[in-house]
Amino acid sequence: MHNAGMNYDVPSAAAEIARWQSGAISRRQLLDAGLTSQMITTRLERGRWQQLHRGVYAAFNGPPPRETWLWAAVLRTGDGGVLSHQTAAELHGLIDSPAEAIYLTVPATRRITIPGLVIRMSGRIGQARQPNRDPPRTSVEETVLDLAGLSRTFDDACGWITKACGKRLTTEEKLRAAMASRKKMRWRDELNDVLAAASDGIHSVLEYRYLRDVERAHGLPRSKHQVRVVIDGKTVYRDVYYEEYQLAVELDGRLAHPEEERWRDSQRDNQASAHGVETRRYGWRDVYAHACETALLQAQILRQRGWRGTPRPCSPRCPVGRAWSASERRGA
Repeated sequence: MHNAGMNYDVPSAAAEIARWQSGAISRRQLLDAGLTSQMITTRLERGRWQQLHRGVYAAFNGPPPRETWLWAAVLRTGDGGVLSHQTAAELHGLIDSPAEAIYLTVPATRRITIPGLVIRMSGRIGQARQPNRDPPRTSVEETVLDLAGLSRTFDDACGWITKACGKRLTTEEKLRAAMASRKKMRWRDELNDVLAAASDGIHSVLEYRYLRDVERAHGLPRSKHQVRVVIDGKTVYRDVYYEEYQLAVELDGRLAHPEEERWRDSQRDNQASAHGVETRRYGWRDVYAHACETALLQAQILRQRGWRGTPRPCSPRCPVGRAWSASERRGA
């Protein structure tokens, strides 16, 4: 992340460093390049440079861009500091908009507090850093696991993994290896299960919840995920697909739907229906608050489409057992 097109107000000895660091440069780098303290002070006093942190400057005037601030944060933390957590997620394309604060990790041997920066310590900084990338940052895998480990809920942790795999930023194997190298990891067994699901095409927390709480928990047949289907010459991907029974499930966690999107979804469902594929759509409430009722409905639809199995209740209070027995007696 360096700006080759901008000329910075520094002597040639330090110009290449400034270019590489998007215009950010540290006092130590300037002194090593032969500048004196007075030269630095003069440039700052005349407004040709600006101080971003103590001992870290922007070698230009005007508003510093995001990449200059990121470099300045790394330079301010000193040896071994790397961008991490939400800021590394931003650089890897894991999140779309930057967090307000800049997050960094430094070696565990150091204690450092800097206003405006969120700094954590780690004894694994050497293996966590992504090689050959600037500004220094944690790797995709380490970033995902750092964020998962600090998540408030398991669903949040699951979301970081499904998003990274769904965006094809990493793989199940790489994340599993990174997890194995950590002595401590919250929800280790559960997240290993999420990784297995992600390798099968699970791309969201809602899809994982459907697999775990609706399908598996109630003994429904195993579905496939993100299945490519061609309808009237157009390629679409089904979130959940029971190929043998020509039944598709679309899972949507969005609270609001633009009219145009609703119409497109409806058109797609109707076209699929013309080809013998039934589509069911479920949202958060169906999967989170009413997983058992959704499983019962799915079992009934699957039975109508040729499934000969029997759903099982997930707990003594699950309505699936009682409701299924009653429907069987009625000859459903």
